[in-house]
Amino acid sequence: MSVEVGLWGVAILMGLLALRLPVALALILVSFGGIWAMLGWNPAMGILANTPYSFAARWTMSAVPMFLLMGFVAYHTGLTGGLFDAAKALLARLPGGLAISSIFACSAFAAVSGSSLANSAAMGRIAIPEMVKAGYRPSIAAGCIAAGGTIGALIPPSILMIIYGVIAETSIVQVFLGGISIGLITALSYCIVVLCIAWFRPDIIPPTGAVEAPDLWHSLRQVLPILLLIALVFGGLFSGMFTATQAGAVGAFGTVTLAAAMGRLTRDVIRRSLNETVITTSSLLIIGIGATMFTRFLGISGVSNLIASFVSDTGMSLMLVLFIIICIYLLLGTFMEPFGAMLVTLPIFLPLIDAQGLSLVWFGVLVVKLLEVGMITPPVGMNVFVIKNVASRYVMVTDVFRGVLPFILADLVVVALIVAVPSLVLFLPELVSNAR
Repeated sequence: MSVEVGLWGVAILMGLLALRLPVALALILVSFGGIWAMLGWNPAMGILANTPYSFAARWTMSAVPMFLLMGFVAYHTGLTGGLFDAAKALLARLPGGLAISSIFACSAFAAVSGSSLANSAAMGRIAIPEMVKAGYRPSIAAGCIAAGGTIGALIPPSILMIIYGVIAETSIVQVFLGGISIGLITALSYCIVVLCIAWFRPDIIPPTGAVEAPDLWHSLRQVLPILLLIALVFGGLFSGMFTATQAGAVGAFGTVTLAAAMGRLTRDVIRRSLNETVITTSSLLIIGIGATMFTRFLGISGVSNLIASFVSDTGMSLMLVLFIIICIYLLLGTFMEPFGAMLVTLPIFLPLIDAQGLSLVWFGVLVVKLLEVGMITPPVGMNVFVIKNVASRYVMVTDVFRGVLPFILADLVVVALIVAVPSLVLFLPELVSNAR
């Protein structure tokens, strides 16, 4: 009876999501209703009453608003505005140099923002007009920034990775370390795409570095303070000096102090940064609370054990299991936002992955990478619509989707590498663990 209730709950949840009910509300309603049906009213009310505090009061969760505040203050005060100029000073003379510069600038901005949407919006305003002016086809210029923005969720401080670490009860620092290598490999794969287009389709990307590069030392001086702050935060985090929460607090305090010292911390900046931090944190917390209730519901019903037993009894190979999981995430990414897709599926997939003896750190990086592919996949690639909004003068939505296609192919190659060579993810976590 309990398993039947659990299976019906999963089916009803998928139906509610298809009807576009907010993810948090769908998770809470299905979990509460399912536990009520299995155990009665009082246990259901007890879980509903206790779960919000037990989830939100975790010390690790306080890293989320700290890193969000760090990113929003840096964004609204323009502390990262010189990253594109610094990258351009180094790389503009390469074939497709402006596009490559924008990809590296996105990678650097990722170390402050932790959000692919913020990454895309910030770099799109700066880089797309310059690329179009230099003769780049607008679709590829926009597609490059939309894809480059996804690096924001791979390179620390990734908010997706923090939430994953909390739900999976695994080390956030280890997941951060695993994301660094995949973020850099992703950036390299995008650069290879740009170089190939510049070499073989000069009508799309001008092949020569005809753009005048800014002065290198002047550009570096502009971004040196924020780069030093990033080095302090993540040097302390990865050396074991800071916990993830302490690193977030140091980053937020340092960013606010730096903005104030440079005369950019206005009352409007403070208001907007705090508002966006509170709104984003609240939305993440309510989804997390719903996911925690859903995990308990599946555990009580026995659905998680049923799925693990089914995989074991049918003799499905590990690669087939991973292929199915990858396909599900790629499909969900076409119509769901990343946090919802991750938190709906983790209660089902984590026990299965654990039973297969796979590293939860490795799986976390794979999941984040797959979810970020969904950020540029039609029909609801959120980064694509952000780019369309900031560059509506140059492109339509269809142009941006056309421009991201070669980068999606590069993403699929990176996903294949993650599965085929797990050490690409686990190398840095193991190296740091052994060094301590």
